[in-house]
Amino acid sequence: MTERSGHLVFVCLVSNFTESDCLIKTIRSEGYFGMYRGAAVNLTLVTPEKAIKLAANDFFRHHLSKDGKKLTLLREMLAGCGAGTCQVIVTTPMEMLKIQLQDAGRIAAQKKLMAAQAQLSSSSAAGAAEPVVEARTTATQITRELLRSKGIAGLYKGLGATLLRDVPFSIVYFPLFANLNKLGQKDPNVKAPFYVSFLSGCVAGSTAAVAVNPCDVIKTRLQSLQRGVNEDTYSGILDCTKKIWQKEGPMAFLKGAYCRALVIAPLFGIAQVVYFIGIAEFLLDILPKHRA
Repeated sequence: MTERSGHLVFVCLVSNFTESDCLIKTIRSEGYFGMYRGAAVNLTLVTPEKAIKLAANDFFRHHLSKDGKKLTLLREMLAGCGAGTCQVIVTTPMEMLKIQLQDAGRIAAQKKLMAAQAQLSSSSAAGAAEPVVEARTTATQITRELLRSKGIAGLYKGLGATLLRDVPFSIVYFPLFANLNKLGQKDPNVKAPFYVSFLSGCVAGSTAAVAVNPCDVIKTRLQSLQRGVNEDTYSGILDCTKKIWQKEGPMAFLKGAYCRALVIAPLFGIAQVVYFIGIAEFLLDILPKHRA
């Protein structure tokens, strides 16, 4: 399961389901490929998102170490903060569209279940009713509707919550990855083996994912435009946090943490191995030569 397909399970998890219950109900109501709602959006945008994140971190690390001194933990965190801030340019609309597509399936499944119950209760009196045909929502339709009704700001709904998640994630992830990766270096001037970068990415990614899971729960709730039966609406980050705490308790902020760690760990491990070829170092090395 990829990070992005796994997020469909996560959307259900933040809506009061357990991992196994969510998985079973999603497959039962939408089939196996229902797990991949929103995959097209992510396949299109996940590459630039990760490229911006990784390259921005290297860019800030490069400039923060210009004095020739070794990067302190504080400077590593500042570089991660800059990387997390830059990536939301792509992340926010990607998450927004992905969540709407996944919510469309969840809400449709709810309506289908309610319709089936209504048909069952009235079948003896009125006979069998015509089955309801679901109109499949596409990313293009959602984008057009958001742009028409709210302009470009519609795609950036939940920007504050996305920053609240992605900036702390990068502050935790990049320093942790860098220091774990250093443990596999036999010489400071020689890169660690690729498998060390992979394992470091896995550990750092899963740790950061669990650490910022409460922020991701809040972001997902805020970006869900469609609401199911008895689901709350939220006016902002504080309102969302308050309602979750009061109605579901503090443990609600950890819903989906296991799932997120499970899917994000290999994603960042693979991303770091791909990045192992040193694209950022190459670019940062030749840019001063071109300027000269």
